[in-house]
Amino acid sequence: ASQMAVPASFNDLATDRETREFFGDIWYQTVVRVPRGWAGQRIGVHLESATHRGTVFVNDTEVITHQGGYLPFEADITDLVAPGEEFRLTVRVNNVLSFQTIPPGVIEDSPHGPKLRYWHDFFNYAGIHRDVWLTARPESHLTDVTVITDIDGTTGRVTYSTEAVGALVTDVVVRDAAGLTVATATGAEGTLDIPDAHFWAPGDGYLYDAEFRMLDGETVVHSYHQSVGVRTVTIDGTKLLVNGQPVYLTGFGMHEDHVTVGKQHIDSMMIRDFECLRWIGANSFRTSHYPYSERVMDYADAQGILVIDETPAVGLNMGLGGGIMGAQGYTTYSPDTINDVTQEVHAQVIRDLIARDKNHPSVIIWSIANEPESETEGAEDYFRPLFDVARQADVSRPVGFVNVMLAPHGACRVSQFADLIMLNRYYGWYVFNDDLVGAEAAFASELEGWSTEGKPIIITEYGADTYPGLHQLPGQPWSEEYQIDYLEAQHRVFDNCDAVVGEQMWNFADFATTAGIMRVGGNKKGAFTRDRQPKSSAHLLRRRWTSTTSPWNRKNG
Repeated sequence: ASQMAVPASFNDLATDRETREFFGDIWYQTVVRVPRGWAGQRIGVHLESATHRGTVFVNDTEVITHQGGYLPFEADITDLVAPGEEFRLTVRVNNVLSFQTIPPGVIEDSPHGPKLRYWHDFFNYAGIHRDVWLTARPESHLTDVTVITDIDGTTGRVTYSTEAVGALVTDVVVRDAAGLTVATATGAEGTLDIPDAHFWAPGDGYLYDAEFRMLDGETVVHSYHQSVGVRTVTIDGTKLLVNGQPVYLTGFGMHEDHVTVGKQHIDSMMIRDFECLRWIGANSFRTSHYPYSERVMDYADAQGILVIDETPAVGLNMGLGGGIMGAQGYTTYSPDTINDVTQEVHAQVIRDLIARDKNHPSVIIWSIANEPESETEGAEDYFRPLFDVARQADVSRPVGFVNVMLAPHGACRVSQFADLIMLNRYYGWYVFNDDLVGAEAAFASELEGWSTEGKPIIITEYGADTYPGLHQLPGQPWSEEYQIDYLEAQHRVFDNCDAVVGEQMWNFADFATTAGIMRVGGNKKGAFTRDRQPKSSAHLLRRRWTSTTSPWNRKNG
């Protein structure tokens, strides 16, 4: 046994290869004292995440098992603990992946023992990455709140519903940022109007506070505060609208990734990241390729940042072979690989993600997968019901998935189900490398095809690996100059395609991956280094995204 920081990824805290690449059960144990003042309360243990599955024990009793490494879970432990006394809390974290996990992986035999293989291009950090909470609630308490907002002229409309344990009266009080009451309603569900509302908008993260209360007569038995941003998200032809106004997304695919701590959430690191987004002129990001910490989502709400919220369904594609992942040798969709069991796990992840993030005004699009195989009949059968799952869970946001280059326009069989088109394209890097003239022409040609779909197009990834400090004239791949030349070519393509309503460069910052000849100390496609300092390309993006005369600005209304 050894000391372990919580939260943190365990992989990088040690110096040996065995620990860094370990797969299997990782045991966490500590002693917790229940506050004496919690007598008569329902006591619970809440984990914001355990990657990739967690099993919780109170003393020697197993209380809950949860699969899905980036979403929260909790258990009621009232009958197992006593206020004023200590108990032993044990969490068994398992980071093994299979074809029935999201994301998938496989354990392969080798002459030197089993190896964990996975097909997502970021390091498989594991452990308890976010906070663990001991909670207390009264016997009668709220268990869920849902808010959906609409706009009628200058009035903000909030439709709400609640779920609770206990049959007490529920009401809601909505206060503005100054603390003044602007609307009230009584009942477990209903609609209330906020006159002369201050709408939530890109760059203007105005939030109302809705206090949901359970009342026993005049006594407040339990209350829950939910931030509410009044805004709408709609699609009109090839336009993406927020509050009825066209928006053009600028920003990045990002990663929860930091030196030493891996995927640990750290508030100070988060603030630095958002300050870098502000400096560079970004108005959006995608939670590639998994749900981020709830604190990140709260902060995006408050900062007025637009978010594409993504499930951990990455790596569902055995065709992504070659130099990055190596040859696969598997069929993506089959009874022995990605199958009906995987599909149901995937469906539950979609439900769980939407249940967690449904009330965030920053979330404007659900992405149910990144770069899956989408050009086959198996893909069509696998994804058709998953889009239904997402739409049943939330009627208020567009649903899409991120398409990979292996399924270009005319070949993809899944994009038909999506409300918008999200494309990862690397013309000038993985194809047409060092041929930006050919890359620009080929990209423009493919976008012309996608434009005929009549849906908005967001370029969710485009990028070139760039080693910081490598300078060359003329620019060649891996140099900072080539990254700039590459980005300028991409931007010309976007600006000449009216259906493109967003550009999210890959990636915000360099990040850790599995080792390989395509990766020099990780993925180096960042506009920022892993310690959040700008490469030359960051200045180019800043000029483009902060200029009021940039060509993409004509698409904003």
